[in-house]
Amino acid sequence: MPSRDPLRRLRRIRRIATCLLAAMAGVFLAARLFQSDYPWLGFVAAFAEAAMVGGLADWFAVTALFRHPLGLPIPHTAIIPRNKDRIGANIAEFLEHNFITPEVVRNELKDVDLSGICARWLADDANNRAVAERIVGTIPAVLNMIEDRDAATFVGGTLASSLKDVKLAPLAGQVLSVLVANGQHVRLLQKVLGLVASALEENRAYIRQKVHDHSPKWIPKMVDEKFYERLMDGIQSILDDMADEQGEWRERFHTAVTELIAKLEESPEYEAKLRGLLARGLTHPLFREYVSSVWTELRTRLLAASESPESRLLLRTQGALRIFSTALAQNQAVRTKLNDWLKSFAAEAIVQRRSLIVAVVQKVIDKWDAETISQKLELHVGSDLQFIRINGTLVGGVVGVLLYTISLLIGGH
Repeated sequence: MPSRDPLRRLRRIRRIATCLLAAMAGVFLAARLFQSDYPWLGFVAAFAEAAMVGGLADWFAVTALFRHPLGLPIPHTAIIPRNKDRIGANIAEFLEHNFITPEVVRNELKDVDLSGICARWLADDANNRAVAERIVGTIPAVLNMIEDRDAATFVGGTLASSLKDVKLAPLAGQVLSVLVANGQHVRLLQKVLGLVASALEENRAYIRQKVHDHSPKWIPKMVDEKFYERLMDGIQSILDDMADEQGEWRERFHTAVTELIAKLEESPEYEAKLRGLLARGLTHPLFREYVSSVWTELRTRLLAASESPESRLLLRTQGALRIFSTALAQNQAVRTKLNDWLKSFAAEAIVQRRSLIVAVVQKVIDKWDAETISQKLELHVGSDLQFIRINGTLVGGVVGVLLYTISLLIGGH
């Protein structure tokens, strides 16, 4: 099994290549010494001699990449240390134009189910618990940064800014048109009439007392009672007339609503009135006080809910994340749309920032000294380069035998 330590593997392969070269030198000397007694050793000597030449040549080439061979300042050696800055720039440019391109990034993301991965990850209780804790844990910090007065100002300013370009009167006219078209204005009127009738019925004693209280002392109570009864009968009669679908009141109500819709859609005066009413409402102290009180109550409850490790807020957030992950996993159409958006966003974000990415790569390489970059590159590719030495030794030996054989054949003729 190959060693997981790159340095140990490099040293082992380097020792093998060096020992093979030394072995070829020993074989060459032994073959030359005994070749006169054993002529066939000429083939062995030729193999060993050519193997030494091939091995030495490849040793020189491999070593020259990273350092000066034998420490001698031979020209065109120690190539990587001498060209460190140019190598960093070339690597950065190579990454930018060959790896971080729209086509490459989109192709790599094409078959990745990002939303599916997210759904499966969130489905795990430990994961959605961690996300829920992170969300709930940020609530106190965010809430404590916002003052009550700032919240009221923010709400008012946000509403005013959001509605700045909105035509309020035509919008109100359109809403009323929808209500009229569906008959909702009639149902609303009937509901209001019913509430008024109920209020009158429930407060008869109070109204009777008010009639008596505001009546002159010299008028008999019997007269007050008659006045009260006629008043209640009159109000009830008006309510009945308004509730009658065929009555005059209903026709007048419908006409008034129709005219109001027309004025809202066409009259600049109504637009100015609505906008002025909105502006006064948003800047009114009562509105700010109301928003401030609502915000205070909301913040108090959220802070209390977020402080407990098993709070209802945390459990609900975790449950919401679990429901979201399940729904996402089961809805292929939504996952497809979400994947398209995520891939488009990721590809665009990566490509737009590729100059920053390659700048970081080049900056890191620029910070390395010549020895460091040489060591790092040799650690990653040095083992394969040592195999070049081994192959060069063996191939050189085979070529040496072939050349020796050819020379014998030519000499024999």
